[in-house]
Amino acid sequence: MQRIAQVLGRRDDAARYADLLAHVKDAFVREYVTRTGRVGENTQTAYALALQFDLLPEDLRAAAAQRLAADVRTRKHLTTGFLGTPPLCHVLSRYGYLDEAYMLLDREEYPSWLYPVKQGATTIWERWDGLKPDGTFQDVGMNSFNHYAYGAIGDWMYRVMAGIDLDEQAPAYKHVLIHPRPGGGFTSVKARHETMYGRVASEWSIADGRFELAVEVPANTRATVTLPRARLAGVTEGGAPLAAGNGIAALRQDGDGVVVEVGSGQYRFAYRLEK
Repeated sequence: MQRIAQVLGRRDDAARYADLLAHVKDAFVREYVTRTGRVGENTQTAYALALQFDLLPEDLRAAAAQRLAADVRTRKHLTTGFLGTPPLCHVLSRYGYLDEAYMLLDREEYPSWLYPVKQGATTIWERWDGLKPDGTFQDVGMNSFNHYAYGAIGDWMYRVMAGIDLDEQAPAYKHVLIHPRPGGGFTSVKARHETMYGRVASEWSIADGRFELAVEVPANTRATVTLPRARLAGVTEGGAPLAAGNGIAALRQDGDGVVVEVGSGQYRFAYRLEK
């Protein structure tokens, strides 16, 4: 609501909502958070929601994320329901625990996303064990086999695996962020999204330590492409050394990745993954 008020130029409303937000955060921390970063009942959902909505002070967020990741590693599965599942993998990858997020995605035993698939599911179930291994129902009276909440992992797959994301400062994909983050033993990912400007697509593959990323950016838009584990001197685009021109506006090394600013068009980047 604060951001909406800012966009609409309603400064008094924006200030009121900002003040309310600060009070909500203070009350949440006072009631549910310890000085060492333990949140609520120490559940995965408690950490996922608190971190997703930035309810914790900056100095406690890393500790809370560490607690969440440790719980995931110890249990080797998720323990979340309708509220905690959608942000879970987003929070893990946001705070540097990409391996743990992929571990949850790859798990085949109950509870997991792939357990229903192994049971023959073609839709998302309401319950992690809607159909038991022996073929009986978990709950005959409340057991939808076409539900929405757990399917929210698809959002993470688009935004993190394939790397297609929004820029909040340029909504509706006017400026696209493409930052794929490979992991989990996956060797290829392909995703596309139809925006009001046209198709945005990201397709990557890994073979013999070589990473290739094909990107499609629709007309009248631009994109920031982040190439993971790359060195600027080793990247090619369309088979030629990466350089400005032909739709590429700028390029730079940023930590262990390469950032490329591009206009509309199709691009194919390739390089050897850095260790």
